Amino acid sequence: MSEERFKNILSSMARKKNVILQGPPGVGKTYIAKRLAYSLLGYKDESKVEMVQFHQSYSYEDFIQGYRPKETGGFQRQDGIFHQFCGKAAADESENYVFIIDEINRGNLSKIFGELLMLIEADKRGSEFSIPLTYAKDQSERFFIPQNLHIIGMMNTADRSLSMVDYALRRRFTFIDLQPEFETASFRHFMEKNEVESQIIDLLVNRMHQLNGKIRAEKTNLGPGFEVGHSFFCPQGTEDELGMDWYRSIIRTEIAPLLREYWFDDLDQAEAQISDLLQ
Repeated sequence: MSEERFKNILSSMARKKNVILQGPPGVGKTYIAKRLAYSLLGYKDESKVEMVQFHQSYSYEDFIQGYRPKETGGFQRQDGIFHQFCGKAAADESENYVFIIDEINRGNLSKIFGELLMLIEADKRGSEFSIPLTYAKDQSERFFIPQNLHIIGMMNTADRSLSMVDYALRRRFTFIDLQPEFETASFRHFMEKNEVESQIIDLLVNRMHQLNGKIRAEKTNLGPGFEVGHSFFCPQGTEDELGMDWYRSIIRTEIAPLLREYWFDDLDQAEAQISDLLQ
């Protein structure tokens, strides 16, 4: 990602307070989300960054507030992770805080956010917009989201099982599209710095360019949201070698299963693409 684009996303976060990074698998959504958080803080501090992953069973009671069983029997009201993090940010108004939600569209967003759909808006932050929550004991017990808290959501555009984001939530976020960056100078520089051979870099860049072109052209079932990202090939420092065997191993064990899922109704096409990548 270019420095200019990165700064533009930071500007969106400062203005809107809420952004969603969306893109196909392997474009580095989690990596970028963490770097955006650290950049907004101005330094790396894990205590000011929290991260959760939504799923079908995730609820308002997990996220905001609800009743939980006690070890001694009975139930007690307990604040959820977002409620606790908001309290932490409100007590430290001079610093920025960032809450990251992975797979944000995997949960029932209206159910999870509840009345916070209003409070997460950039112009509805602060104590003057405080409201009583669902489990408040009385009207005097109120909750608000502080100005210094920012939300980063992440969405995998290739997951067929997920529905579109709730429109009420959509207008409260800025959406950032992330794409594969195989053909950028920075990707090549990164690979060279990790001592990947030049011919291997050329081979994988050319072949992934061809594959992603075919995926984009499949407008009916696939398209740009299903492209294969560059992070599949970013060395992790655990590899014994970074030659042809390394490249083919990634194709066989990571890219091939993904392509068979993409072309589940035309496995001959999937196998043809895998064969081209392995040549």
